[in-house]
Amino acid sequence: MDDRDDDDDAYAKLVRRMNSPRVVIENDACEHATVIQVDTVYRQGTLLEVVQVLTDLNLVITKAYMSSDGGWFMNVFHVTDDGGNKIRDEGILNCIEKALETDAYMVKSMGKMLLSKEHTLIELTGTDRPGLLSEVCAVLTDLSCNVVNAEVWAHNARAAAVIHITDQSTGTAIEDPGQLSLIKELLYNVLKGLGDYRTPTVSISSPGEIHIGRRLHQMMFAARDFERPVSVDDIRVRPYVTVSDCPDRNYTVVTARSVDRPKLLFDTVCTLTDMQYLVFHGTVITDSDEAYQEYYIRHSDGLPMSSEAERQRVMECIQAAIERRASEGLQLELFTDDHFGLLSDITRILRENGLCPKRAKLSTKNGKARHNFIVTDVSGNPVEPKTIYLIRQQMGQTVIQVKGNLNSSNPFHDTRLQTLQNRQKKLFLEGLHFRGTISDFKHMHTSKRTSKLIVSLHGLCTAIVQIALGL
Repeated sequence: MDDRDDDDDAYAKLVRRMNSPRVVIENDACEHATVIQVDTVYRQGTLLEVVQVLTDLNLVITKAYMSSDGGWFMNVFHVTDDGGNKIRDEGILNCIEKALETDAYMVKSMGKMLLSKEHTLIELTGTDRPGLLSEVCAVLTDLSCNVVNAEVWAHNARAAAVIHITDQSTGTAIEDPGQLSLIKELLYNVLKGLGDYRTPTVSISSPGEIHIGRRLHQMMFAARDFERPVSVDDIRVRPYVTVSDCPDRNYTVVTARSVDRPKLLFDTVCTLTDMQYLVFHGTVITDSDEAYQEYYIRHSDGLPMSSEAERQRVMECIQAAIERRASEGLQLELFTDDHFGLLSDITRILRENGLCPKRAKLSTKNGKARHNFIVTDVSGNPVEPKTIYLIRQQMGQTVIQVKGNLNSSNPFHDTRLQTLQNRQKKLFLEGLHFRGTISDFKHMHTSKRTSKLIVSLHGLCTAIVQIALGL
């Protein structure tokens, strides 16, 4: 039996090598972006793997087209660096091509973290509240746990965290069952808020390979953060998402309009994939600060959505996926010498000054600590300048830096998104969907890898932008 399984694995690897992705990168096909075409065998998760590679290489996807033809999948991406420039460095271009052409099962994407045997992984989910991160850090410090790296998300009154720790005395992973049990018990008590009917989760695991962004999406989805708290008076304008039928093609069509931001495509595709939906065709267009996404999908069983409840849930989950990483606060960056208990001190100062982290990315390396926080006040409102002044007095003027404008408004209150939604409603009422465009794109011969195809796609893209945005 084992020999047969080995033969099956060897055959599967051979098939994957024979059908490895084909990548074409063009810098002359578009005036403002580098165009990347990826042709690959279609299977569940293919699109997510390609988008994940581009995202982890810190590329900004400004436009994308995805289409399957039989068992083949063609993706065209317009990308820039984070400064909005074309990718011209030959080293980076070779890295992109190599990463995309590598067997998806073997690729070690930059966003994946191979956990060192010297670390212990903790995963937490629970109800968010002011001071929660400070309490978690205080417990870990009291238990002589040193936080090496961590990422924390909070959304719709739910919080999730992926934390890598070591034993403070040895600098290695914690292996004592009694100590691990105590850590788990005390963290559970912190997460279990008074009157909270939802059960928090605390998981402590051995080293392995994870993609932190995808894992946090999965944890927040499992915590049902797509359900909006009834008691919270939330005045934010949400992304405009529609879910409709395309009976002539046996697809379900999902569209989303929102403020554009980095990693938006990854977050949406990640959520659809984790909900067991396959993307057969898709279009992503960004213009200035606005983004439009459209996907033609089916469930993994090959069927479109069959009930209004399912459509409603997908709509809510896509909204949540877009909002989780949206900037809804002030970004603070701290860079200083690392020492045991530093994170506990920092989060305590934030709590004492009435600030609530909505997201945090914490890292230490070579004796230095670089911690990034997105913060609001306890009511979710913008941070007052005087509060930052007080924090700087306690931490040091040069230790903490403010990214962005202290007086800038919350993007979720911006009229741009409301205008965007009004445009979407008008387009919907007029029946201006992109189905004909996607259908034409589907029938393009995927083996044509010349720049002529990419140039034609760029022209098509320009026309779609003008129609979609009413230009």
